[in-house]
Amino acid sequence: MTSVETVDVHKFGSLRYSEAQMRVLIAALDLFAEHGVNGTSLQMIADDIGVTKAAVYHQFRTKEAIVVGAVEIELGNLEGALEAAEADAGGPEAVETLLNQVIKLAIGRRRLVGTLQHDPVIIRLLGDHQPFQQFMQRLFTVLLGGKFDAQSRVRAAMIAAAIGGAVTHPLVADLDDETLRSELLGLTQRLLGRADSSMD
Repeated sequence: MTSVETVDVHKFGSLRYSEAQMRVLIAALDLFAEHGVNGTSLQMIADDIGVTKAAVYHQFRTKEAIVVGAVEIELGNLEGALEAAEADAGGPEAVETLLNQVIKLAIGRRRLVGTLQHDPVIIRLLGDHQPFQQFMQRLFTVLLGGKFDAQSRVRAAMIAAAIGGAVTHPLVADLDDETLRSELLGLTQRLLGRADSSMD
């Protein structure tokens, strides 16, 4: 059984969920993106996967635990690229791969990105969730060339807001994923001070 309390003690992205838990989390991701956290009930999640509310409660004691788990399985997709970039001491090719993964994930989950950035429940939970904060610090420390001072943290916040805002903005709704990825990559390079890199 997973709870916010037990999630707090492990490395973000490292927890392994059962098949039943994964069904709950995947359904919750889509429902959160459509209705927000407050607008999504455990009963809605249960109905979506065809089980009882009690069955969902058996897998996760609280909706807050589902929120943390759902975000974790999404951002966990970046862990491999992040570890490779850390092992390569922020080398340009590894950073390029990581940045591409970040942008592709944001594009692939456009609706969810908006929820992650603006849903007050998610903002509160992740703001208090140390493994998530540590994960984001690792991510932006690599992207910012090993720095995480005040100026770097402001730059990281601006970059995160820029990517999240761009993929959800109506002005780019008609762009295909590859065009949006390419444009975002170029602009993000400039914000990172990597305009002279070989990223395309």
